[in-house]
Amino acid sequence: MIVRIGRDGNVEKGINKTIQETLVVLDKWHTHAMEYTPVNPTETSHIAVVLMHCDQNYMGIQMGPALAGRGYHVLACESVRGGEIDRKFEMLDDSIHYLRENKEIEKIILMGHSGGATLMTAYQSIAENGPEIYQGDEMIYKCTLKRKPLPADGLMLIDANYGNGVMSLLSMDPAVEEEGNGLKLNPEYDIFNPENGYDPAGAHYTEAFKKRYQAAQAARNEKLISLALERLEKIQNGEGSYVDDEPFFITAADQPKPNNRMLPEDTSLLSHTKGAYDLVHGDGTITHEQIWCLRTPECDRSFSSTYGMGVNKNTVKGFLSSQALHTTEEFAVLEDGIVGVDWKSGYASPIGNIDGISVPTLIMGMTGSYEYLAAEMIYERARMEDKTIAFVRGASHMFFPNTDAEKTPGEFGDTENALYDYMADWMKRFA
Repeated sequence: MIVRIGRDGNVEKGINKTIQETLVVLDKWHTHAMEYTPVNPTETSHIAVVLMHCDQNYMGIQMGPALAGRGYHVLACESVRGGEIDRKFEMLDDSIHYLRENKEIEKIILMGHSGGATLMTAYQSIAENGPEIYQGDEMIYKCTLKRKPLPADGLMLIDANYGNGVMSLLSMDPAVEEEGNGLKLNPEYDIFNPENGYDPAGAHYTEAFKKRYQAAQAARNEKLISLALERLEKIQNGEGSYVDDEPFFITAADQPKPNNRMLPEDTSLLSHTKGAYDLVHGDGTITHEQIWCLRTPECDRSFSSTYGMGVNKNTVKGFLSSQALHTTEEFAVLEDGIVGVDWKSGYASPIGNIDGISVPTLIMGMTGSYEYLAAEMIYERARMEDKTIAFVRGASHMFFPNTDAEKTPGEFGDTENALYDYMADWMKRFA
């Protein structure tokens, strides 16, 4: 049974007789994974793709069956929400050990989608350079791994976001006046106030408001980092609430789209690339041009005062290891990127992690979502000799067409099929 998330968010189920699926339980962490393999071996079935998100369970998501249906061996792994990311590195290492023990597997490629790109890039950087790459004095949180995990042979970053650290920063509501209280909010930072540039048809926030708002976000971010570091020191000195870690809940800072302050409402932000790149169309054709975001305004209310939607529920070590990056005075979200982030202060972003990776890498952005621009930012910092960047026109973050942004029905075509075909073709270099 293949499970797919449809365009309307509903779960669709179906049978694909060309692939076989097997539930796998890995030994050390008892991690569950779904293994998808072609029923009939192909020239590429000795190439394995490991699919894992930093916080979500990707076992049954459509990406695994889609790639297996194109002749690849896929291991789609579960993950755990929150907590120290170093433990997830060990879970990922178990997955790669499992595949390396299969004599039919010759090459392994890591696939990082959305927040999974933070996990995959940090892991591969550690696997190539050793944990000491993230143990310097510049790090907010030093990597706790004692040995190098097994490296992969390639990397695919498919609509990677800007990193868990940056997405947490972008989702922090600076209106919070008292940590732990979602009701005490400063109206000065109301992004739904027309005086600040909000319009239900599409916000265009004033330059003064954006500068003031983002400076307040950065200030709150630094205060939370300091608070978490204080708690970490107490834990390490045996003075914490628990011996290993502590809950660390952040009011009005959860990462889902409705909380990505200003981005869903103002389509001028993160709206175009600096350079020209290959643009994959829904019919499979490719053009080369400057890439523009194709989306419409979303979200007309704040969830800052809610617990379920608003609170970022993590732990002290989880926040510091996977959601914390320092900013500088220049922090700002622009039309063509994000500036003022100290990318080397942690390993919570693929943009900072990518320069420690040497294996062949595919970087793709979906232009129907504002995460797409991270692809250019990652590509600009990537140092490997074999690197490829491309974008899919009109594809949403989950790869199906962003129909809300189509001028005519069906304008964007079959973006999912075009994407998977491009990925499958790129991976043939490992055959």
